[in-house]
Amino acid sequence: MSYMIGTKLGDRSGMRRFLLALALITQPVIGWAQEAAETQATFRSGVDLVTVSATVRDSKGRLVTNLTKQDFEVIDRGERRAISEFRSERAPLSLAILFDVSGSMDVADRATAARFAAFHLLNSLDEGRDEAGLFAFDSRLREVAPFTVDTRALKGALGEVDPFGATSLHDAISAAAERVATRPMSRRAVVVLTDGIDTSSQLTPAQVSAKAAAIDVPVYIIAVVSPIDDPGSDRATPGSQRQAPASVGTIEDLARWTGGALHYSSTSASAYKAARAVIDELRHLYLIAFEPGAVPGWHPLEIRTSQKDFVVRTRGGYVAGSGSR
Repeated sequence: MSYMIGTKLGDRSGMRRFLLALALITQPVIGWAQEAAETQATFRSGVDLVTVSATVRDSKGRLVTNLTKQDFEVIDRGERRAISEFRSERAPLSLAILFDVSGSMDVADRATAARFAAFHLLNSLDEGRDEAGLFAFDSRLREVAPFTVDTRALKGALGEVDPFGATSLHDAISAAAERVATRPMSRRAVVVLTDGIDTSSQLTPAQVSAKAAAIDVPVYIIAVVSPIDDPGSDRATPGSQRQAPASVGTIEDLARWTGGALHYSSTSASAYKAARAVIDELRHLYLIAFEPGAVPGWHPLEIRTSQKDFVVRTRGGYVAGSGSR
């Protein structure tokens, strides 16, 4: 991979200096008062309702951003549910950025590529309005920087993570989802920067996705791979152009089941593209609320639109009767 930034990819100290320099030239943080003045898209009766975030794309894969409440239909265990409340306006974001620092990331400049993707994510946030927290994981989850609207501080903290150890990817995603679920913003997500290799998790992808889906936290994976393993790269092998590499196959399902998505980062350009795709999608989430079913347990969900060629992506379901929506 080539990054025209005036420093060697393998030079961690150079990378830290680069990140700090970029942080210094960004605009000052907007006051906290502005965030307090923003009207947050939350549901007053959220305790009694199931809230679901949904993304809609047309047949060409483009985001559809102009739908109304009347355009949606909620199917809960095969039964139609009336939509009680609906939001589509722009609202602040809250991201738990989960940085893989396992030993496998210290290969082929993967850690550097992940830092670039993280930097692009932070650079896409609205300073003083959107918030993010930076977490690192190998065999355990570690908070590198707490949730804050000060993105300059978070950019500086990117130089503090170095690869080592085993990988508990699935466990870390689950723990990060729990952290961001407590944040007050209505648009919340976990964004994972990883090569997709898990060597020591106790939880399976299915267990993690069910947990994240139950609390309506979509998981976005930015898989750091070599260009030959990137399906969107001109240098990709014929096999990888058709399907995901084996190392990211299971986490692709995990992301999809939570209403999130998988993106690839193999170059500086693809890192920027992946970060922008995640932020753009979160900006245009539809928030739908409805009364839960009376039967306790897992309720599979299907969200449809009146336009049959539109594709709706949302979490796979919710748990009724447990306090989790």
